[in-house]
Amino acid sequence: MAEYSHVKSTKLVLKGLNKGKKKKHKDKKRKAADDEEKPDVVCGWWSVSSFGEITGTVAIEMQNNSYIHALDTGLFTVGSPHNDDEGPDPPEQFTAIKLSDTRIALKSGYGKYFGINSDGLVVGRSDAIGSREQWEPVFQGGKMALLAANSCFISYSDSGDIEAKSKTAGDGEMVKIRSNVEREVKPKDDIADEDRGNVKSCEVNYVKKFQSFQDRRLRVNEDDPSTLKKARTDGKFHETLLDRRSKMKADRYCK
Repeated sequence: MAEYSHVKSTKLVLKGLNKGKKKKHKDKKRKAADDEEKPDVVCGWWSVSSFGEITGTVAIEMQNNSYIHALDTGLFTVGSPHNDDEGPDPPEQFTAIKLSDTRIALKSGYGKYFGINSDGLVVGRSDAIGSREQWEPVFQGGKMALLAANSCFISYSDSGDIEAKSKTAGDGEMVKIRSNVEREVKPKDDIADEDRGNVKSCEVNYVKKFQSFQDRRLRVNEDDPSTLKKARTDGKFHETLLDRRSKMKADRYCK
């Protein structure tokens, strides 16, 4: 029996008894998926995910709730952290100007453009856009970095100065450009806008869509709408709507 003295004993696991762990693992995966789908919005400022979304007033988040802050000296620093329900302060808000399909310019509230000097320091002292005032947002894997004209990515120094000295983009070079431009939030399902709401509102939506309105009057079938409820359940909703609209002479798509 001596040869078994060095064998590590383990708990006997019977088939079908580890369901709890699998469920826990699934719960973690579900929570991670929910976190990914949750929109990244802070007090109306949402994180852009593509170049086409960069326009108008923007803020650049360097780390959690801390933004690039413009100083009256023409330099930039990392601003103080904000609470979760606070957006960027006015000195942390800039105007994004598209220069091409890949490059932008950024203008501070002092009326000066972001640029890069020979020491790799980000400065805002130019009244015009030159080669040093052009920036390229780089998106990859759901993250973003900002490439300066010196082919380096912006980050911040130990003293908090904004600089561009790294040729590669690591965790320290990851930033977020946030915008407060109002955007249309599209539903994730495939339901048409006309099909949202109760059956009566859906019918009105379709009448508005297809009726010619020759005398500017909305003509809706006055028959009992209960047939629409049954039709929606039976999968004949649109067919029934068409039948009801066919009775209205002003509908340009019905017989």
